[in-house]
Formats: sequence, C-alpha cells, structure tokens
Amino acid sequence: MFGSLVLLAHGIIYFIVMGSIFRARQSIGVGVFFCLLGTMHFLETYLAATFFIELPFGLISPGSTVMFTGKLAFFLLLYIKEDAEVMRQPIYGLLSGNILMIALGLLLRLYSNPASLPGYNPDLRFIDQMGLLMVWGSLLLFIDLIALVIIYERLGKLVTTTVPGRIFISLALVLSFDQAFFYLGLHHLTGVPESAFYGGWIAKVAAAAFFSLMMTAYLRIFEREPLPVQSRRAADVFDRLTYRHRYEKLAERVGRDALTGLQDRGQFDAKGAAMLQAASQSGLSLSLMMIDIDHFKSINDSRGHVVGDGVIRKVAETIVASKREGDELFRYGGEEFALLCPQMPPGAMALAERIRAAVADSTHPELQRPVTVSIGIATFPTHARVFRELLEKADAALYRAKASGRNGVVGADA
Repeated sequence: MFGSLVLLAHGIIYFIVMGSIFRARQSIGVGVFFCLLGTMHFLETYLAATFFIELPFGLISPGSTVMFTGKLAFFLLLYIKEDAEVMRQPIYGLLSGNILMIALGLLLRLYSNPASLPGYNPDLRFIDQMGLLMVWGSLLLFIDLIALVIIYERLGKLVTTTVPGRIFISLALVLSFDQAFFYLGLHHLTGVPESAFYGGWIAKVAAAAFFSLMMTAYLRIFEREPLPVQSRRAADVFDRLTYRHRYEKLAERVGRDALTGLQDRGQFDAKGAAMLQAASQSGLSLSLMMIDIDHFKSINDSRGHVVGDGVIRKVAETIVASKREGDELFRYGGEEFALLCPQMPPGAMALAERIRAAVADSTHPELQRPVTVSIGIATFPTHARVFRELLEKADAALYRAKASGRNGVVGADA
C-alpha cells in the first residue's frame, strides 16, 4: 500500500512540475521544457535500471513506470499543442547527447590511472552501462513517438474522437511495445528478473490512465483553445518527425536555376541523354531547341544586371507559357535556354516560331526596345543519333540564326 502511494505521489509531483514549465513555455521559451526533459532522462534511466518497489503483481520502477510514461504523455501534449516539428527536437537532442556520453566515456578509458580520492571513485563501467541503456531507450523513444502520434491520429478517424480516450489508448499501446523491448535490453545488461516485466507493464497501463486524466484536466483548465479536429495523415506525421519533408524540399531545389526556377544545365545533361535513349527504344523522335536572347550583353552594359536578370526571367516565363505540356525547358547558361520536345516533327519549326513571336511581342517597360531570341533546332534521329551530336547540331543552327540577323529560327543541316 505504501509503495503504491509513493508511486502516486511521484506521478503527481512529476506532472505538476512538468505541467507548470510546459504552461509557461510561451513566456520562458520551450527550451526550458526541453532541458527539463533532458535532465529527467538520466534519472529516469538510472531508476529504471536500479530502483524497484515490490508490489503484489511484480517489481515496479518509478523511473520506467511514472517518469517514462509521463515523458511520453508530455511529448504527446507537445504534439497536440504545438506540432510534430517542435516535438521531434528533444528526441534528436536526447539521442545525440547519449551517444556523445558513451563516446566521451570510452575516450576517458585511455587514461587508466585516475587519481584515487576518499569517498566515491570513478566507475566508467557504470557510465558505459547507463550510456548503452540511454541510447537504447532513446532509439525506442524515437520509434515510440512516431507510433504514438500516428496511433493518436488514426484513433481520431477510426475509434473515438474524445481526447482522453485517444490519449489513453495511444499511450497504452505504445507503452506495451516499449515495455517488451526495453525489458530485453535491461535484462541483458543488468539481469533484472521477469517479474519486472509483468509488474512494469501493469503499472505502465495504470500510469497511462493516470496521465491521460491529468492531461485532459490540464487541457480543459489551462489551455482551452480548440484542438485540431481534422486528423493528419500517417505519412505527413512521419515526414515531419523524420525531417523527410525538408529533404524533399531540398531535393526540389537541387537541379533548379536560382534565377528562373527552371531546371539547370546538370539536369539538361542527365535528362537529355535519358530522353534520347527512350525515344530511340520506342522509335520516336526528339527535337532540341537552343534559344538565345539577342544582344543580351548590351542590355546588361546599358541598363545593369538587375534589369538583365528581369529580362531573363520574363523570357523564361514566355517560353514556359508557349511550349507544350510534355516539353522540358532548361536554363543552359547565361542568356541561353534549351528546350527538349519529344515527338515533335514536323511541328518543331512551328513551335519554335511561336516561341520566337511570343518573346518578340512581350513587353519590357524598363527597356526602350523589344527583346528577341534566336533559335536553332536539331532532331533525333534525322540530324543526330547521340545526344552530344544533337546538341552540336542545334548549337550550329543557333549560330546560323544569329549570323543571319537574329530574331529567327533555323533548322540543322541534315
């Protein structure tokens, strides 16, 4: 009976202190809450490995039962009131800190003769053991939190829309998984008996009910803003927790020209060869247009590079508006563009003429004259059989267009 009261008091104090710091996050910053989580992480792991209370249904550790369950509950609260991107920050911090602790502990082993002092002496084996447990616990925490949020969101669609029910079921399911795998690591490192597994699981489910009620009361009393009604997709949650969405945004920027947003020269080299190979295998044609802005250097020299950049962007927009949907436009370099057009002949010349006319008709208020382009065209397989040769033929046609007075379209020699 006394042991149960100790665990209950432990949970109440834990929630009051953590909840107070969480409540004050808008004024003192969420970083204070993160630091508190990190501080509790060591004590939680230490108690989970060394301190147990014997109850009729098994051995119970306050660290594993109360503190870890409370931590999961507050991570879920962080997700509910903030978002997945805020929630993931302390996860990566805890995991990185635990790995660093192990690395520094191993480094200190190189010095095998530390000074002997009265009282406590260094026990690096204990540090290693705790470090491994904390890394294992952090890896499980990472999996736990992804599962916790996904289950919480799915429950809102399939089972119950009540906040207490969603919180409790989510916590109970994830804690059952965590108890099994954390016990395996704990048993391997410290040899805790099997009764710690069963007792811990029962106590964690009870703690899940306790923290679910406490969180619900907290939300209703202190943070009454309406909670999101629409459930998030599991894929969206996973992307946010694992930084995948940032990778996808970065991937979108890679291979893009910063000025125009078009695909760049590297993309042209890669896609051009691939598109020609695909055309060859399917017995289709592929036309390449090299498009160059006429007298562009004089624009830069007389009106400056800012105006010149605006001209490049406007020409790029005009070509995009004039090309077909399946055509691929690239900024080849400087004031030159490349347009790959699958299955184009005999309409390549007509499309090129449409692009030339559209550019000539576009307005540039900052200039005193119209902007024009010269275009050279070459087609596979009529003019070339490999991509490099196709580019050379289109370039040669472009130079003839410029030599013949510019603002024109010239096809490659057969």
